[in-house]
Amino acid sequence: MSQAVLEAENLTKIYRSAEKELMVLDHISFSVKQSDSISIIGPSGSGKTTLLGLCAGLDVASGGSVSLMGFKLNAMNEDDRAYIRNQYVGFVFQNFQLLSTLTALENVMVPLELRGERNVMPKAKELLDRVGLSGRLHHYPSQLSGGEQQRVAMARAFITDPKILFADEPTGNLDEENAYHITELLFGMNKEQGTTLVLVTHNLELAQRTQRILRMRGGKLVDDVVGRVASNY
Repeated sequence: MSQAVLEAENLTKIYRSAEKELMVLDHISFSVKQSDSISIIGPSGSGKTTLLGLCAGLDVASGGSVSLMGFKLNAMNEDDRAYIRNQYVGFVFQNFQLLSTLTALENVMVPLELRGERNVMPKAKELLDRVGLSGRLHHYPSQLSGGEQQRVAMARAFITDPKILFADEPTGNLDEENAYHITELLFGMNKEQGTTLVLVTHNLELAQRTQRILRMRGGKLVDDVVGRVASNY
């Protein structure tokens, strides 16, 4: 049996102001096994991105617990969570989040350099070639199209050989052609490396590429299906 790399148990997130409380996540529980792919869908404001952030250790839950690669994130401080992310996690975001002052090659090298590894340039070049950007190594983000920037982000996400990849609307800012190419790269590289994939998307066609779909509404997990999804959510 595959080992669970991600477990959420009764996960709750409440934002408090002086006068009221807003429950964004309401007792969410699920687990994801090694090498599985799942998507999280639902209308805007349903808590998808908040859930992703908690599972990745980018934020702390108000209640419940998250276990990532066997580590209880709730019991860790930010430095410890950052260490776990750097060792085990890859990210692909809708808005790319590249460092504007670094070239494509330098952006891809960053995660391994943060680990203190040396001679990382050959691997970064290999990944940029894999995503079709061997001729754009020394271009800055402002010199790249949206599709090219997302390809750089993909190469950066996979350079650490992550055990789990979190992707938040990875095709959301792309036209149809670029979205198709990014989708093919995402699932192709994910399969090659055996990485667990957790994907947040509004795109049902993209969601149906994953093995399992979690459907959210109003901060609650309302459906958990394998290989299919209702068209009206």
